[in-house]
Amino acid sequence: MADRIGVVEQKKSVVSGPLRQRAPSTEAQFADANIGSPSLSSDASLYWLALGTFAVGTEGHMIAAILPRISADLVVSVETAGQLVTIFALTYALSSPILTAFMGHFDRRRVLLAAMAAFAVTNVLAAIAPTYGSLAIARVLLAISAGLYVPNANALGSALVAPEKRGSALAIVSGGLGVAVAIGVPLGSLIGDTFGWRVAFVGVAVLAGIAFVGLLNGLPANVGKGLAVMTLRERLLVVRQPGALVTLLQTTLFAIGAYAAYTYVALLLSTIAGFTGKGISIALFLFGVSAFLGIVVGGNLSDRIGGRRVAALTMPLLAVVFIMISTLPHWLPVSEAGGFMLALVAVWGFASWAFFPAQQARLIAITGARAGPIALSLNSSCLYLGFSIGAAAGSMVLTFGSAPDLGWASALFVFLSFALFFVKAAPGSVRSTA
Repeated sequence: MADRIGVVEQKKSVVSGPLRQRAPSTEAQFADANIGSPSLSSDASLYWLALGTFAVGTEGHMIAAILPRISADLVVSVETAGQLVTIFALTYALSSPILTAFMGHFDRRRVLLAAMAAFAVTNVLAAIAPTYGSLAIARVLLAISAGLYVPNANALGSALVAPEKRGSALAIVSGGLGVAVAIGVPLGSLIGDTFGWRVAFVGVAVLAGIAFVGLLNGLPANVGKGLAVMTLRERLLVVRQPGALVTLLQTTLFAIGAYAAYTYVALLLSTIAGFTGKGISIALFLFGVSAFLGIVVGGNLSDRIGGRRVAALTMPLLAVVFIMISTLPHWLPVSEAGGFMLALVAVWGFASWAFFPAQQARLIAITGARAGPIALSLNSSCLYLGFSIGAAAGSMVLTFGSAPDLGWASALFVFLSFALFFVKAAPGSVRSTA
């Protein structure tokens, strides 16, 4: 979700730190590759790429809203159904950097088209999955295809335009994920509630199919020719930059906290405020709009006051929201908690998503411009690793506790992430103030 959402911050924020000459620089060759000149179809191609990221983002996040229905239909517990989030996120985190590096020497346009085609077909397989096991396999395949599509979409989006327009191009491609959170997820929840969870997967398959046709006809045949690819070794060398490893660990802990609760958001809304069906869809729409505002505000504030300050402000705010969610049942009955829960959901969406562009700006300032793409890629892997652990942690909380206890677990991990601000730099290194 998120090396794409705020990647445009790379263009704005790299001036805050010196270039690290020892950092890997393969993907920096985007600016030097002779990939053809921009054409009148470039803008259209960017929006087709964005439609693909919109489909990926919708599928990746909407499942949290339809977990109770999947649980009931496949006759498994909600916490077991929640492992579908763990399966997807962990597969994405592990497969995306490996496969992206491995497939880097293949024609990127073909890889992109194959990934989107596979994503569309696998959504159909998920829709017709007769058992929990078959749905889990479909989620593995979905994660693999999504993890191949998104990095290549960013790379080709960058290659479609002139160097001075690459920041705007990446913002368009990445914007598909932000719109997915704001619109795709609540729409998927509404469709799942009205027609069944299987139809929600069919809807994503249709979106992916439309994106595939658009990309097949709209992407120039020679796009991406000459682009270099970073190796796994080059990716891992980035963590040697002072402050990079701690910042990536911070991303992972934050993601664990965010997803321990979000994976079971439908259950939380039902248990604490009595929301069902359309009420859950409305709450998720509010969450999505607030998240989109968080992305915009978080990115702009990072330019003005620095990513470190924005992250340091959003973390405690989010932790307090989770604590209030856990304590809400103790001071308000279900019949009266709806308004307060909606307010908390709005702040939850804003604070959690304002963190992401700020964290990305910090990483680029820490590692330098030349290693920026690699740092963002590693940040994405850490993010999805955190999502997978968070979903598993939420499942454990439900096994031994109740839905409101999810807030305590989420707050704990967010506070742990915040505590890393006070970790001293290793001897001989420079402590980052990014």
